[in-house]
Amino acid sequence: MSTIANTLADSRTGRLKALVRVENSLKLSEQVALALDTLRKNLLRSALTILGIVIGITTVIAVSSVINGLNDNVLGGIRDLGSDTIIAYRFPWASLSRPPSEWFTRKELLPEFADDMANLPHVKAASPSMRIFQPQFGVGTSDVRHGSNRAKNVILQGNSPSITQIFDLKIATGREFNETDAEHHAPVVLLGFDTVNLLFPAGSDKAVGQEVTIDGQLFTVIGTLQKRRQGISGGSNPEDNIALMPVTTLRKLYPNKRDYVIFAKASDPKYVTEAVEEIRDLLRRKRRLSNEKPDDFALFTSDYFLDLWNKISSLIFILMFAIASVGLLVGGIGVMNIMLVSVTERTREIGVRKAIGAKRSNILMQFLIEAVTLSALGGIIGVILGAGLTALLKYAVHMPAELSGFWVFTALILCALIGIGFGIYPAWKAARLDPVEALRYE
Repeated sequence: MSTIANTLADSRTGRLKALVRVENSLKLSEQVALALDTLRKNLLRSALTILGIVIGITTVIAVSSVINGLNDNVLGGIRDLGSDTIIAYRFPWASLSRPPSEWFTRKELLPEFADDMANLPHVKAASPSMRIFQPQFGVGTSDVRHGSNRAKNVILQGNSPSITQIFDLKIATGREFNETDAEHHAPVVLLGFDTVNLLFPAGSDKAVGQEVTIDGQLFTVIGTLQKRRQGISGGSNPEDNIALMPVTTLRKLYPNKRDYVIFAKASDPKYVTEAVEEIRDLLRRKRRLSNEKPDDFALFTSDYFLDLWNKISSLIFILMFAIASVGLLVGGIGVMNIMLVSVTERTREIGVRKAIGAKRSNILMQFLIEAVTLSALGGIIGVILGAGLTALLKYAVHMPAELSGFWVFTALILCALIGIGFGIYPAWKAARLDPVEALRYE
């Protein structure tokens, strides 16, 4: 009998030791599987808990994708402007603060200033330029017609022939206007890619030599322009719906318009700073400004636009993080709450596991993995929704959105940290439960 009793005791001891070994040697994959099984049993509660995380991560992915796409377009536009190009205007083209009323009372720059700029030591060329457009809509006011075909809201721009020394106009067919055209105020025009396709649907190669009507006056088409890069906000570039003519011709067409911009090109990119200072001194003399008076004009280069874009994108990122942080904070608090409820509901289970040899570290790790799995699941769903929203913006709305692998990785790491940060207290509480008291819990 004693032999049988000893055998049974050894058998029970062996099974207990086996349970202890199993309890203490669960693999990470097994612990994750247990965590997922627990979440599956409380599906609705888990879904509501991670909703904040899903919203926060979706926001991060979608906004970062739009900024990423916009960044490519903006930097491309800045590169097209050229690092050696200098722009002079009566006030800055853009500002993050409210523009003072004094800006709008400043006198216009005179087109003759461009000739003086071109003679400066570190300036290669300068050209006055004028546009007819509506600032509040960012589109032109004029219609261009050819027969029954009509192009609406065409931007009218006048330049001097020297503009070709500053920018590559990217002529597709025909020629640029020349000094003779400018001297005689010739009614000649170059049409943008979209404009020519609207007026000559049979083909842009048929446009050169044809006549178009602009504000009731006939113009001869002497050339067409190549298609430009995608617009900054996606879709068609407004600069493709344009009509270029000599600035003298545009001034004759609109004698009351005198709001000129002057484009200048430094003799060498390394002399941009010197060229800017020479132009500043020239304009201050021309506008009779005393030493104590500030500039009543603005000079800017590609660095100005790059700095402005960096400030704008930084503000957007701050707003994105503010919105995402609220969602992630709500989601993190939800994770902590559901894990505390889970600890209470599974008190007896914790007691049984401790009774058969589970260490505090095993219990802590199990509940911590559940918290990380829960928040990571919210992150994965958020990444999928964010990627879907990015695709929708890109292909349906034609916004320049590009999914960023960096932000996907960052979002997932952030979710893991949320799981650890908000799950550590419930896991610690579960690990410290007394096994005897836990087994008595009803």
